[in-house]
Amino acid sequence: MQDLVRAREAAKKDQLRVKHRLSKLLLRHGRRPASGVKAWTLNYLAWVKKEVHFEQPAQEATLLDYLHEVEHAETRTTRLDLAIEEAVKSTLPKMRAVIEALQALRGIAQVAAVTIVAELGEISRFPGARQLMGYAGIVASEHSSGESTRRGGITKTGNAHLRRVVVEAAWASRHRPNVGGALRKRQELVSEEVREMAWKAQHRLHTRYRKLTARGKDKGKVVTAIGRELLGLSGPLE
Repeated sequence: MQDLVRAREAAKKDQLRVKHRLSKLLLRHGRRPASGVKAWTLNYLAWVKKEVHFEQPAQEATLLDYLHEVEHAETRTTRLDLAIEEAVKSTLPKMRAVIEALQALRGIAQVAAVTIVAELGEISRFPGARQLMGYAGIVASEHSSGESTRRGGITKTGNAHLRRVVVEAAWASRHRPNVGGALRKRQELVSEEVREMAWKAQHRLHTRYRKLTARGKDKGKVVTAIGRELLGLSGPLE
């Protein structure tokens, strides 16, 4: 499972790179879609395929190659998503229950939940939330000299895959508490107790986000702090 989610993570990174190559080609030559067409939607790709052409054969060949790579990357990611879905079905019931419980948290869909479980193993093996956060390298570094102790940025010495997925999930906490359609569907698989815990987590994390941003903290650092707390809240869901 760990190998599979890491392969999917690599596929997403490759997908982003090929998209950047295509978008930079279009920008260099002043090719922009009509107003209202958002980048990398179906309409955007339809515009590139139908409306964008170059007179020079070399540039046209470049465009077609980049388009092919974008479509190939999309197919690869979709294939790995399906493989993860099938892997979840055949995993141990205890692990599957934790994956479903994690998805009750806003910002954590199936791939993120599987990544957390695959990278952590049994969450209960950690004595407490701080040890869990330390494993992800998402705790503040300390610099001691004599009787003084200064705290710095996060250590980043832990599991980078785990750290990335919880920080990405933490961005959802900038929005006020809400249970949308996709989240409601995921929560249908869990108990009322888990849903209640997830709802309290939404309020707690959003409140913390507002307080930290109100103090003028950098949003990137705020989201990292929220991600640390989100990871700590995942323990009781096991």
